[in-house]
Amino acid sequence: MAGILVPKSDGELLAFLPQLDPKQLNPSAWIDCVAPDGTELRLRFVYYNNRHHTPGGTRNEYRITHLTGFLRDAGAKEGELFEISREEGSSTYQIRVINDHLENAISVDTEGPVRIKLTSGWARMH
Repeated sequence: MAGILVPKSDGELLAFLPQLDPKQLNPSAWIDCVAPDGTELRLRFVYYNNRHHTPGGTRNEYRITHLTGFLRDAGAKEGELFEISREEGSSTYQIRVINDHLENAISVDTEGPVRIKLTSGWARMH
């Protein structure tokens, strides 16, 4: 499945993203974003939950999709960081790929941006 996997166990990250109604089948919300170069794009935050709604359903995961073009244009590579942030009270998110060394990119500010290490899996960085 394409997109960044958002762990169900990360309540802080889920609270940061738009609220989705788990009682609906595959609820989603569009996230308006601005890239560092000013490009505006929309990402889709979706809860694939057919395991709870469809006989034989297997999916039960949150994802952020519609990122492929942005990550390709940013030259993102495995081991780099995807950052998403939002000013308090704003509905628009800022996104970027951090190409610096990982040691220089980790934030210890829990009120700051969310940083996700780009891997074959998912790793949240604080």
